[in-house]
Amino acid sequence: MRKVLVTGFEPFGGERVNPSWEVVKQLGDLELSGAQIVVRQLPCVFGKAIDALNAAIDDVLPEMVICVGQAGGRCDFSLERVAINVDDARIADNDGHQPVDEPIVADGPAAYFSTLPLKTIVSGLRESGIPASVSQTAGTYVCNHVMYGLMHRLAQPACKVVKGGFIHIPYLPEQAAQHPGAPSMSVHTVLNALELTIAIALHTEQDLKIAEGATH
Repeated sequence: MRKVLVTGFEPFGGERVNPSWEVVKQLGDLELSGAQIVVRQLPCVFGKAIDALNAAIDDVLPEMVICVGQAGGRCDFSLERVAINVDDARIADNDGHQPVDEPIVADGPAAYFSTLPLKTIVSGLRESGIPASVSQTAGTYVCNHVMYGLMHRLAQPACKVVKGGFIHIPYLPEQAAQHPGAPSMSVHTVLNALELTIAIALHTEQDLKIAEGATH
């Protein structure tokens, strides 16, 4: 059976939970669209997160990999278009490391693009009543670090993973309650969005060519 690896992160930045893992863990061992979903939690630590992701890929041998992370302050289900080759941490990671202006892969490309059908997914989510968008930046923290590491792995000739990418999700409501004014999204909504994302990505070979760019 085809396999899809989906990852979430442990909590960071003083939060008690990370919405990415609270949602992703509910997908474990499910079968969706003819594929077995396998989930893994990644540490919010530079270097170790990519090591854990690569170990999971080696173990699972998935056809597709989707990594999910928290983006407190965002208002929708954000599919990342690009990862850049730099770590520039505003806060320390969970091991106390705070790299500044350091490459993720020495002599690696400046950036990698997601290989998920982003615009088709966004269109499908919106049709289902779920707020979604294509994001033009994954930041420069551990989420971008992991996305770059994933896409660098997929770029290697021997890699068997066909598609991969990264998704940012808002705070859960209980987190947003501690950050007055911050938007949130329920576990139920994010779970539905992830299930639909997986189904669309598995069955889409050619992405839609519609405008989802940004003016600033």
